[in-house]
Amino acid sequence: MDRSFLLSPEQTELRDRVVEFARRELRDEIQSRDHEGVFWRDGWMRCARFGIQGLPLPEQYGGGGQGMLSTIAAMEGLGYACRDNGLVFSLNAQMWSFEMPVLLFGTDGQKERYLPGLCSGELIAVHGMTEPGAGSDPSGLTTRAERRGDNYVLNGAKTFITNGPVADAVLVFATLDPSRGFAGVTAFLVDRGTPGLTLSRPAEKMGLRTSPIGEVILENVEVPASNRLGAEGIGMAIFNSSMEWERACIFASHVGAMERQLEDAVRYARQRRQFGRPIAKFQSVADRLVEMRVRLDASRLLVYRVGWLKDQGKSAVPEAAIAKYFVSEAHVRSSLDALQVHGGYGYMREFEVERELRDAVGGTLYSGTSEIQRRLIGAYMGL
Repeated sequence: MDRSFLLSPEQTELRDRVVEFARRELRDEIQSRDHEGVFWRDGWMRCARFGIQGLPLPEQYGGGGQGMLSTIAAMEGLGYACRDNGLVFSLNAQMWSFEMPVLLFGTDGQKERYLPGLCSGELIAVHGMTEPGAGSDPSGLTTRAERRGDNYVLNGAKTFITNGPVADAVLVFATLDPSRGFAGVTAFLVDRGTPGLTLSRPAEKMGLRTSPIGEVILENVEVPASNRLGAEGIGMAIFNSSMEWERACIFASHVGAMERQLEDAVRYARQRRQFGRPIAKFQSVADRLVEMRVRLDASRLLVYRVGWLKDQGKSAVPEAAIAKYFVSEAHVRSSLDALQVHGGYGYMREFEVERELRDAVGGTLYSGTSEIQRRLIGAYMGL
């Protein structure tokens, strides 16, 4: 599809290079990994050698120094050409919920400590906000942080943590004073192996099965004050900053997957014949394909708008929420349409159409549910 009026020649070239890389290096068998729920560490390292994890990070840390729209173009290309949606999701989860907070709020020492290893693939890092009773309501955090001299002691539990079972470092959000609500939330960097930190085994889930998810338990975990990310009480500012990147760049990968999905469905509809003609000639099938195309183009424009705004130095909080809400819901609807176009074959595991649907559903939940996005958008409308 022509993007010449949306992306610069350099951004288009970057996307094309990512597509070429993914087609060449990320073609290993996905069905068995999905069935067994296996994280592809070799694929992770291949992405690091190409430069995926370092795309938005400065060159001094081994990164690519790319702006947001360029990064969006690259992640769209990765989502398009890599059928391992779980691997793509794990990459996104690290990049936006750990790398960017450290880059934007970390000290020079913290950046030197983590960013080079994250770029090279040697380190895998996670973001710990969600709790059993505090997912969409961060003001309800029960994970506590207590200052003791030059250290903090952390106690609590985090759940649904992407990359948790394989993490080398965790960005933990905890409250110093529950009575202060958002104003008490503070962020801490905790390394694997710290006494009292437990990372659970991977949990079974419906989709994105190659992206490990689990619990992070903190029992009297003592960290030095130098491991605090930013000042006390600005944890929500850190979290909200990362959400602008996450709600655009993760869903750029969804846009790429939606384009691949549409191409597969159109190809099948042209080849599959019923009653003496291709099923693409039946209006009911053609209508589904047209709806998929409209959703794809609208999704791309909404995601690119966020990237353009951020590259202009502007806030894009409502625009990121709009993009996240629309793209996540559109991806699920298009996945259902693709399954219907394929008929009974779409329901069979070997055709991979059902896996795309399972993977798409998670997008309506992570980075804030669709219900939360509607609340955010409504708040900016004064509702």
